Amino acid sequence: MSYIESLRVFVRVMELGSITSGGRDLRLTPAVASKRLKELEKHLGVRLFNRTTRSMTPTEAGTVFYEEARAVLQALDHAEARVASFSEAPRGTIRITAPLGVGRRIVAPLVPAFSAKYPETEIRMRLSDRKVDILADGHDIAFFVGDPGDSTMKLRKFASCDRVLCAAPDYLSRVGAPQSPDDLLDGAHNCLLLRYPRSPEYFWVLQTDMGPRKLEVRGKYDADDGDVLTDWALAGAGIVNKPRFDVREHLAQGRLLEVLPETPPLPTIFGCLYPHKKLQDPKVRLFVEHIARHSKESLTQTGLEE
Repeated sequence: MSYIESLRVFVRVMELGSITSGGRDLRLTPAVASKRLKELEKHLGVRLFNRTTRSMTPTEAGTVFYEEARAVLQALDHAEARVASFSEAPRGTIRITAPLGVGRRIVAPLVPAFSAKYPETEIRMRLSDRKVDILADGHDIAFFVGDPGDSTMKLRKFASCDRVLCAAPDYLSRVGAPQSPDDLLDGAHNCLLLRYPRSPEYFWVLQTDMGPRKLEVRGKYDADDGDVLTDWALAGAGIVNKPRFDVREHLAQGRLLEVLPETPPLPTIFGCLYPHKKLQDPKVRLFVEHIARHSKESLTQTGLEE
């Protein structure tokens, strides 16, 4: 088993780029992770990494061994998942990722109840508004709000999600409320944008009488964290395009006001993606069903519709 654990350390260090990151992902100290790598190199009789005080790069042997080691671990995980179907108690680690807003406000609150029901499972949750590569990053489930795009993953839709344009009363009193989608163009308003490499939101799409209209809006601020955009909007910095559940309380208490309600942004989807092979893993299947079933109350409270 220690050899398998060393393989897991090696694979995660390769994927995450450092001993510290790989060890942290596996809940190991850098010292323990480094020891596992040295044991693996001693067993194989080759160096897997070239190490300096500032960098760590795989050797040719390390690159070759990574592909084979990853395949071995995937086969082992697949075998364990199939055997687990014979057990009444699912066990093992579930790696999930989600955008910040939906992760904090919908998914995360449901995790403790799942762990209490299935105490032999562990949840490792990573939150980010950036687009993730499920397979490359080693995730079992990726929750999303928006358009998942083309994917070979299994898609499970939980709900339709309304979006809303909104701004702080202070901003609207200073700049004026837009009266039509055209008012958002040509820099007339400061639009707060979610941007990151390969971000799909370099534009906003609004619902109009003539059908969906794509607007190439502009703004002085952008960030790769949706909650930062909300904070900027609350501070009176501009107009933000958010899922309604993300700003529901701010709207209800008047800290943010909806703008252009007759031409709102197109609704999006709340759901998840996971590899097809994970359908055979009871813990993954049960976790997806848990979120689908128990998120209904949260979806109702936050303005999402099934």
